[in-house]
Amino acid sequence: MKLYRLLTGPDDSAFCHRVSLALSKGWELAGSPAYAFDAKEGVMKCAQPMTKVVEGKDYDPSMKLGEQ
Repeated sequence: MKLYRLLTGPDDSAFCHRVSLALSKGWELAGSPAYAFDAKEGVMKCAQPMTKVVEGKDYDPSMKLGEQ
């Protein structure tokens, strides 16, 4: 099965670490990051789409994607 997730958060080192952790677990970048200014919080927010192929499992909507 092929899984998809969209990591989002403030554009800071914690976000970069989340993306790096996902990459270390076999997730792959699935396009360019997106940036937008959150006027309410006064910070830049970013998003990074990611995908991962997992063999031998069927998709189940209750699975926690970050644990795959």
